Amino acid sequence: MAIYDLTVTLREGMPVYPGDPPFRRDGGGPSVGGGPSVGGGHPNHLHMSTHGGTHVDAPAHMVEGGRTLTEVDPAVFVGPAEVVEIRDPHAITRAELERRDWSGVERVLFRTANSGRLENSGDFDPDFVHMAPDAAELLASLGLVLVGVDYLTLDPAGAGSFPAHKALLGAGVVVIEGLDLSGVPAGRYELFCGPLKIGGADGAPARVFLRGPVEAQAR
Repeated sequence: MAIYDLTVTLREGMPVYPGDPPFRRDGGGPSVGGGPSVGGGHPNHLHMSTHGGTHVDAPAHMVEGGRTLTEVDPAVFVGPAEVVEIRDPHAITRAELERRDWSGVERVLFRTANSGRLENSGDFDPDFVHMAPDAAELLASLGLVLVGVDYLTLDPAGAGSFPAHKALLGAGVVVIEGLDLSGVPAGRYELFCGPLKIGGADGAPARVFLRGPVEAQAR
């Protein structure tokens, strides 16, 4: 079985959500306990949003009293996951989702025209494939534990009320954003997602892998 790395490379100049700080890596000042890096320089210091690049949103990101990242059961991040290809060039729609059989699905990752754009561009593109609010409401009703998308946010640019986020996170569904599913065929896989363990955080950068497919075709 193949191993797919779905993680966007953290790099200076990478796209970030409008208003978030840009990713920056520098040598900084003296290290504390880390020792010098090869060549005698100081270890790298990273500056970024916890919602930059490939990252996890915990329910606390949008829900008052929702679970923080360290309160989410680690089992959510490991297990069977369905990669679903979305044909619509503008949105993940309820109509497209309703044509699928969701029985037995606990985790779903949506591959859209977004995949590859974060890895290969430098600017946030407001014309990304987003999730329609009624599609999020449908997913929230299915008993899923995790939903993943291949851009920096679920909701369309400028959607200040964040209806798709609130529908999913409000139902306790954990969200992965910023995936790169280019080159990953639709089908059933094993997901391995490792968000950084930041106490009290509503989200964190993550490394995400798939192993499979474990079925020849998507259901």
